[in-house]
Amino acid sequence: MVLLNSWNHHYKSRTLSADDAIGFIKSNDRIVYGHAAAQPASLHDALIRNAEQFENVEIVHGFAMGKMDYCLPEYEKHFIHNSVFNNKDTRKAQWENRAEFTPVHMSELDKLFETRLPVDVLLTQVTLPDENGNVSMGVSVDYCRRIVDHAKLVIAQVNPNMPWTGGEAVIPVTAIDYFVEYEDKIPEIPEAVKVSEVEKAIAQHIATLINDGDTIQTGVGAIPDTVLSLLENHKDIGIHTELASTGIMRMIEKGVITNEKKTLDKGRVICTLMGGTRQFYDYVDHNPIFEMRCCSYVNNPLVIAQQKNICAMNSAIQIDLFGQVCADMIGARQFSGVGGQLDFLRGAALAEGGRSIICMPSTAAKGKLSRIVSRLDRGAAVTDTRFDVMYVVTEYGIADLWGKTNNQRAKELIRIAHPQFRESLERQYFETIAKSL
Repeated sequence: MVLLNSWNHHYKSRTLSADDAIGFIKSNDRIVYGHAAAQPASLHDALIRNAEQFENVEIVHGFAMGKMDYCLPEYEKHFIHNSVFNNKDTRKAQWENRAEFTPVHMSELDKLFETRLPVDVLLTQVTLPDENGNVSMGVSVDYCRRIVDHAKLVIAQVNPNMPWTGGEAVIPVTAIDYFVEYEDKIPEIPEAVKVSEVEKAIAQHIATLINDGDTIQTGVGAIPDTVLSLLENHKDIGIHTELASTGIMRMIEKGVITNEKKTLDKGRVICTLMGGTRQFYDYVDHNPIFEMRCCSYVNNPLVIAQQKNICAMNSAIQIDLFGQVCADMIGARQFSGVGGQLDFLRGAALAEGGRSIICMPSTAAKGKLSRIVSRLDRGAAVTDTRFDVMYVVTEYGIADLWGKTNNQRAKELIRIAHPQFRESLERQYFETIAKSL
């Protein structure tokens, strides 16, 4: 009873309004928001309402699924925006030179926030407390769990709609400084309803590279969802992935995903964050099949490498004829971020029976541009080096680059380019690249 009263007293005595909780933040503080679907709307709104009392407050975040008013020009003198992964709203501020981007692997974010970017305030979401005085961080463990241990101040929006997830998501109430009770919808990622013929073709090619008993890393969107749906006749598929989504639930229900052949964490879906439909959030609530772990574990290439027969799938914006991948920039403009792409490419390459796949449509701009190019666009940085890339998939097939010479790589990639660009790619290759080899 003493223990019960202890955590209960801590919780009740530190439950405040959003405006009162935000009052503990000071100018020049560094704030990290809960990741993706865990952004706390009530705390964001209070921060914006009280913007005039702040100067030079740095807000650091990954992929944002909530409100991002702090990116607007009118709040420029109050908030500094620093992203490790952009979306359509946050990238605009960077393109207008009003924000910063920090390149970092997902696996290294824990270390980043403990050393180079120490955190003053974490604003996140959690579940209601259970009878033991614990809460769950729900859909976002990733780098936020370690920040709970190191931030000077942790303020949590307590949301009854947040699903309870296990593993490292569970923390004691006493690890949090202040609470704001606020019921809100968890941002959702809808299932792909319309899948284009191009996306279907890409998914069909990828599915041929997946075998019974494989452990896979996948994401959200039309191609990952379609790949999963094409595995209905597979057996004992396992999941070790950065982001778990609704497609995984569908394949568990059909008995395709059992996790029984995994080398590590047998019987469980391992992920570091979640994003899906409300049905998916209800499904993972108190579901022991799902185990949330920090990104320093899930995305660690040395951990991934221990998972035999792991198949990692990631996307790209552009790839050149050497096999260099740009996945996060359009020319010199920062488009998204690296996330865990290179973590999984390298981990899968080191794993026994491991495979990594880069997938993309063959064209962009409604067919006007080839995504396979002789050289990456001017200003674009390389996300994945040519030494890391194994398979590349477009709607026209699979290019196997592993162990291939420069000439063989070029031929493989031109073969899966859109037919209307193949002749020009061959000409560009021989005129600008082959002569110098």
